[in-house]
Amino acid sequence: MDYFAGLDVSVKDTSVCIVDSTGKIVREVKVASEPDALLAVLRNPAYDFKRIGLEAGPLSQWLFSALAEAELPAGGSEESCLRLQAYWTGSWTAVAMAVQCARGSRVAGNLC
Repeated sequence: MDYFAGLDVSVKDTSVCIVDSTGKIVREVKVASEPDALLAVLRNPAYDFKRIGLEAGPLSQWLFSALAEAELPAGGSEESCLRLQAYWTGSWTAVAMAVQCARGSRVAGNLC
């Protein structure tokens, strides 16, 4: 099964939400906003990630680089996911990003 994750990044902590291809939440966790903490969650072999939506912010490039180096399918949330996200909830949350990435990928290919 394909999985999707949304990362709501703040300076101290990052909220991680993982959903399956139907949009069902399978895990929510808050970790330190550091690459090692995120990789401990996202490298879990139980999840075959199709996409990981990463919120744009001061730490985004640093975290994105670490995820890319780990060969995880990370991407920004600014482009088409932004339009979908704004329509869906009007706010950024890890849950909303993960669900929207799952819905977008199911419906129209890899949007996030």
